[in-house]
This record gives sequence, structure tokens and C-alpha cells, in this order.
Amino acid sequence: MAGSHNFDTAYRAIRDGKLAPVYYLTGNEDLLKQELIDCLVGQAVDASTRDFNLDARSATDLDPESFTALVDTPPMLADRRVVIIRNVDQWRKNSKVHQAAARYVANPSPTTILIMTHAAGGDPHADFGRGAYLVKVDALSAERLPKWVERDAVRLGISLEPAAVHHLIDSVGADLTLLRMEMEKLAAATSGETLDVQQVAEFVGIRRGETPHDWALAAIARDLPRAIAILPTVLNTAGVSGVRLVALLGTHLVGVRLARALLASRTAPGRLPGALFQQIRKARPLNLGDWKEAAAAWANAAPGWTLDGLNDAVQEAYDADRALKSTTIADESDILTDLLLRLHTRKAAA
Repeated sequence: MAGSHNFDTAYRAIRDGKLAPVYYLTGNEDLLKQELIDCLVGQAVDASTRDFNLDARSATDLDPESFTALVDTPPMLADRRVVIIRNVDQWRKNSKVHQAAARYVANPSPTTILIMTHAAGGDPHADFGRGAYLVKVDALSAERLPKWVERDAVRLGISLEPAAVHHLIDSVGADLTLLRMEMEKLAAATSGETLDVQQVAEFVGIRRGETPHDWALAAIARDLPRAIAILPTVLNTAGVSGVRLVALLGTHLVGVRLARALLASRTAPGRLPGALFQQIRKARPLNLGDWKEAAAAWANAAPGWTLDGLNDAVQEAYDADRALKSTTIADESDILTDLLLRLHTRKAAA
């Protein structure tokens, strides 16, 4: 079972009871790492003996002796025990505790399941990855995000209509921690009914049509009055920043440029949304929202732009991003309004 795996493969194997002696969880999505840990603990250790057979420690608290004692302790009144060691990236590769862990990974105890987590960023330790069941847990793509929201909503005892799921994602973004926080609020305030878009909009405080994606789509459609009108509402939304908005707009501008290039290469207008959707599936951007909606929006916007205008627009977005990250420039609203005005003055297609 050793080797490199993604979240879905690992989750299915664990759920089916196919357990490895050592797991090494890497990647950028810590909440999904915790979901794997919860699933592992649930499968490997009976709740009645969990107090005796489950240990969780930080890597920085361990030396070679305490590490060895943890993993070699036999289970009590059970067939196996689970040891969780978080943030093993904190171990220097030439440290004695790291070396002790590497030796253990190569020859693990048959009665212990060891779970090691590596914090987001940085390369995993190769000597752990070779012997452990290595799982790279990265952020969910926009295509998979709605399914995660639906599954997590069921876990929390609530049900969301498909349109409500998409509105929640468009409003909050792809951050799983923020999405779970909003769903926990929904679960606490409702009594089990299926929630529609209007109800979700009221709870999260963002009306339909006033999400960050709506703002970006208005900008690429050259609808200056609407983009400026909803900017204060969008910018005041929890978790939304000027940098996030410019990053989102930059992705959409690159998409419109791709659409314009495909038109120039004689792609038929009727086939353009499908061609764009296939390109999105290959690139798998994380901040795009509904991929089919984005593809359709790019196809609709492309005829209104020239390639030169789009090149200039991407540069304007880059300059705005740099300005937003500076502490000496005007506030976010001023920078974004100026960006919208500059985009609107770019030469439109004849």
C-alpha cells in the first residue's frame, strides 16, 4: 500500500478498512488531512478503548526515546493503536529523532498505525515518503468543491439545494475552513429543512448577484456601472480582500484572452464554450467557481475585446495587485475602482 496517493484514493481505502501501518500526510489542505485522520481513527480504534490506544503529539515535543516509546507501546484491550505526530516538517533531516522515525517507517510495528502530518508548504521528507502510505492532500478543485460542501452539509445535518451550494461557494470562496464555519452557522440556525439560495444568501449576508464572481464577471463584460455599484458590498464581505478580487479578475481576464485567441484561430462561436471548458479542466484553477459558467462568460465577453486590449488589461490587473500589496498607496476601494475605469477605457473590438 506504500506509494503516493491523493485524498480520494486514501479516503476510499481507509473507509473500506484497507489500512497501512504508516501514513504520511502532506500538501496544503490541512482540513482534509484532519478528515483523513478522523476516518483512520474511526476505522482503527474502537471508541471504547480510544482513551488507551490513541496518542497525538507535536513533532517538536519528541526526542528519539519518546518517539520510540510511543510507536512501540502495545495496544491495550485491542488489536492495534494509533499514534498521530503533527508537523514532522519541524524535524531537521539530520536530527536524531528524524533518523529514529525514518528507521521506524522502514520497519513499522504491526500493532501501531502511525500518522505523520507535514505542514503546508515545503517538500516532504523523502525517507518518510518511501516507506509510508504517502498522501498529497491539496486544495479541492472547483469541480469537486460542490460535492465536498454537499457531503459536509449532510454531516452537519443540513441540506442545500444545488444553486444554494454554488451561491455559498461563490460568496465564501474555496477556503474549506471558512465554508465549514458558514455551514456550522447554518446548521445551528435551521431545523433540518432543505435551504434554497435566498435562505443561504440571508445567512451569509451576500445577496445573489453580489458575490466576488459576479463582480469579476461584470468587469470582463465591460459592465462598468454594475461592477462599480456592487464593489462596496463585495469588498465588505467577510474573507474578501482587494488582493483576492484582483486575483479572481486576473484569472477571468486570462480566460477571456484565451477565448479571443480561439476565435482568432477560427474556433466556431458555437463551439467556444465547450473548448474553453476543456481548457479549464486541464488547468484546474482553484478560484474560478462554476467552470461551465466561467467558460460561457468568457465566450460571451471575448467578442467585446481586442487581444491588445486584453494584454493591457492583464497588465493593469498586475499593477493593481502590486498597489494593493503596498502600504503607501490609496485604500482598496480606490485602487479597484481605478482598475475598473482603466479596463473600461481599453479599446473594445469593432
